[in-house]
Parts: sequence; C-alpha cells; structure tokens
Amino acid sequence: MRDHTAHHAGPTAGERAAHGSPTGPGPGRASWGTAARATAHCLTGCAIGEILGMVIGTALAWHNAPTMILAVALAFLFGYSFTLYAVRGAGLGLKAAVRVALAADTVSIALMETVDNAIIALVPGALDAHLTDALFWYALLGGFAVAFVVTTPVNKWLIGRGKGHAVAHAHH
Repeated sequence: MRDHTAHHAGPTAGERAAHGSPTGPGPGRASWGTAARATAHCLTGCAIGEILGMVIGTALAWHNAPTMILAVALAFLFGYSFTLYAVRGAGLGLKAAVRVALAADTVSIALMETVDNAIIALVPGALDAHLTDALFWYALLGGFAVAFVVTTPVNKWLIGRGKGHAVAHAHH
C-alpha cells in the first residue's frame, strides 16, 4: 500500500537548499550573495547594451534623447538575451524561454536603467561629453555602480518571493 501523504505540492525548504535554490533555507529568504550574483548577471547585459548604445549614438553625433533611447533598448535586449541564452541552454523552448527572461529580468533591468540614466542626466556635462572624455566614462560607470547598489536589495526581495531571477534559476 502506498502512502499518499508523502506527496506535496513542491519541494521542502531542505530540498530547496540541497538543490541550490535561490531562496535558500526557507520561504521568503534569499541570500545577499544570490541577489548580488543575479544583479551582476543582469547588470552585465545592461552594461553591454547601454555602452554600445551610448557609443553608437555619440559616434553618430545623435542628440541625447535618441542616444538614450537606443542605449536603453539595447540594455533590455542584451539583458534579456543573457537569460534567454541560459534557459534555452537548459532545454526550454523559445516561447517558454522568452516568458522566463521577461519574468526574470524586467524589474531588474528597468530599475537599473532608470537609476543609471538618472545619474548620467544629473552629472553636469555628462550628456554632452564625448567618448574620449573621462566624464563620459565616469558618469556611465558611476551610474552602473549606483544602479547595482540600488537594485541588489530589490532583487533579494524578489528572489525571496520566488520572483525575478528566481524564475530563471528554476530552469538552470
């Protein structure tokens, strides 16, 4: 006779911890290390896209608004593509992988881009700086640093609730 009481809807806290769950030892908990890694992963894609957009817009002598729009669009594209690549490699189909990438990264990327672009806009002269100006790079990289600090606790909170990067981690 089988004992049907042993079945449950999901893994126990111990099973999640044993299998490297981003939520760690119990519901509502995520480590700062997990949050920092998730933020760094997201920031890497964002940084590549944003730098590429800023370089293209600046090199083509575009005005600030189209340059920032391109930079933000490329930040989202590259940010999503990193997660998309990882979950596709884990065997997810394209449609499911896109849903996972959108769920995993949208809040994180949006917050990082908001913070980073606000920093760039607030640094006097940064929007008018050229690629060869140190101010251009200091404002851009400083914005990334501030965005990382602001976004990490948000990612910790999301992961602890099974949202954000926790969605992607379930497919690794």
